[in-house]
Order: sequence, then C-alpha cells, then structure tokens
Amino acid sequence: MYKRDYYEVLNVSRDADGEEIKRSYRKLAMEHHPDRNPGDTEAEETFKEAAEAYEVLRDSQKREIYDRFGHQGLEGRGFTGFSGFEDIFSSFGDIFEDFFGFGTGRGQRTRAKQGKSLRYDLELTLEEAFLGKEEEIAFHKLEVCQTCTGSGAPPGSEPQICAVCRGSGQVVRSQGFFQISTTCSVCHGQGEIIGEPCKDCRGGGKIRVEKSINVKIPPGVDTGSQLRLRSEGEPGENGGPPGDLFVVIHVKDHELFAREEDNLICQIPVSFVQAALGDTIVIPVLGEGGSYELEIPQGTQPGEVIRVPGKGMASLRRHRRRGDLYVKVIVKVPEKLNQRQRELLEAFAEAEGLALSGKRKKVKDFLKKMTQ
Repeated sequence: MYKRDYYEVLNVSRDADGEEIKRSYRKLAMEHHPDRNPGDTEAEETFKEAAEAYEVLRDSQKREIYDRFGHQGLEGRGFTGFSGFEDIFSSFGDIFEDFFGFGTGRGQRTRAKQGKSLRYDLELTLEEAFLGKEEEIAFHKLEVCQTCTGSGAPPGSEPQICAVCRGSGQVVRSQGFFQISTTCSVCHGQGEIIGEPCKDCRGGGKIRVEKSINVKIPPGVDTGSQLRLRSEGEPGENGGPPGDLFVVIHVKDHELFAREEDNLICQIPVSFVQAALGDTIVIPVLGEGGSYELEIPQGTQPGEVIRVPGKGMASLRRHRRRGDLYVKVIVKVPEKLNQRQRELLEAFAEAEGLALSGKRKKVKDFLKKMTQ
C-alpha cells in the first residue's frame, strides 16, 4: 500500500523542530476530526494519516529510523501505525482535550473515548431482500445537549474546579512511606463540579432524542447481514469520535421459496402425464415480471431437481453473478379417476405388459409403478 511522505503529510520541512510538528498536527487534526466531518471517509483517512505521521516524527528514535530507511525501516521494526480512532485518541488525548475545551487545570486528564455504537434490527420480506430498498428508520440515541453544548452547566456559566482534588481528579493519601492515589469521590475523577446543572440535560451534557435516517439496503442481503452507518451512534467522550449504527437484517420466511446462500429452492407440482410426456409450465420467480416458463423434460421423475441459472438472489460479493433457482418436481398422482381416465390407464397398463387381474388392482399397481 502506497504511503505518502510523513513530512509532506504534516506540511513541514525535514528539519522542523518538535513544536512546529506539533502545531501542524494540531491544525490538521482539528480540521479533519471525525466529529467535525461526520460520514466523510476522506477526512477520516486524512485524520488517521496525520496521526501516524505525528506519532513517528514526534519520537526522536522513530524519526531517525524513518529519515534513514523510510517506511520500510519502521515496518521492519514492528511499527504498523494505529488500529483505529480509539487508539489515536488514547495516545494523543491531551491534544484533543485542549482544542475541544476540556479543562486545562487538571493534573491528570481523562482520555478521549469513542462513543457507544448502536444496533437496529430491521425485518424484510424475501422480495425486499431480493430487490433492495431504501427504508427510513427511527431510533433513540444520546446527543450532545444544544443548550449547554455538552458542558452540563447552564449557558453563561462554567463548571468549577473541584476544591477537593484541585482539578486533578485524583486524591493522594499518605500511608507511612507510601502514597496512594484514588479517584476523587466528589467530582468522580472529572476534576470539575457543576454547581447548577443545565435544566435540559440535568448536568449530564447529553439528552436522549429520536432520530430518523434513510438506510439504503442493497439487493441480496440475508439474515445476519449488517449495514454499518458511520458516526450515527452516540457522541464520544472528551473529544472522542461518535460511535456507529449497525443495522442488522432479518429476512422473513417465504411461503414458496427457501434460500441457501445466493440460491433459491422451490417445489412445483406437475401431473404424472406432464412428467411422462414433458411440458412447458409457467412458474413464479422473484423479480423480472414474476414468472418464468420452465420446461419439464419428458420422463421427469418424482423429486427430480431442475436448475434454472441466474434466477436466484443477487450476490453481495463483488464480481459475482446472481445465484440459481432449483425447482424440485413433485409428481401428483390423482386420488380419484373417472371412467374414461380409468379405461385409458388400464389400456396403458396392458401396453406396458402388466398382466393384472381386476380393474382396481390394475389401476392401483400401475399408479404405484409410476411413482416408484
């Protein structure tokens, strides 16, 4: 995979000092932060690329290896970049806290954390899964309170630094020669307390809302398929990115068709005369007018399966054609015969050399033979 030069990514010269590199990275990170560019995959990639470049160039040892041997030199020493947003925010949480307005007076700051991802279960008919569709779904989620912009304090006021831990979020107690640090019980590790909470969110900084969104469901989805809608989950903590929304598909059973991966299976009844002589019948199919002329070959046996190429489900895998339709032929034997039908069957039995006594026995044995 091609990687751009790290100095080019951060737009700095090769002799730039640490402060210049940090300033450039802060500018790029703020501009391309996922919260400011929801759903923008290009901004996300730029954000990740800048974080990887900063991680290398801020470290003197990694920078020296990169200057001498380039990307291959780092890879040879086990550097693979970041696994995701949470990894980035965990490493550079102090930078994001600064420009997202979290208290600078804390001795130990809370790390940025990605928001909670959500799940929505969507039920479809087999016809809807075959064709694909656009569906509007409504779900509940937490969003940043617009009244206090997430601070938890009323407009015009700010959280106050905790007087117990003095903004550090930790309380240090001495026991002999040892010092034990515990989370402050007053501010619960936040380093701040809210005297008068926001009336809308009651100091939580978030409110629960109902949101509607259009979901495009591609043809060929099956039970268990998941659609990932980036940044549609709940907001992150301390400058972290929002979570995602996962739409989980459930396809209802169909009265005629069963499904195996991309293939469809159905059973079609025909008379024993059609099976013996052959015929062309019209059968239902999904899509394309809803019907298909199926040729029943002469001498088709009960339970025989006829394959119809390309009449199954669309495939979610790229460059793969539609699945097939498999038609199992069910030969129906008449339970009652009129006089003319019985005579014809008896004549046929005689032509077959069935030397049977009794008309009823002849007919029964002949029908039995036809279904073996």
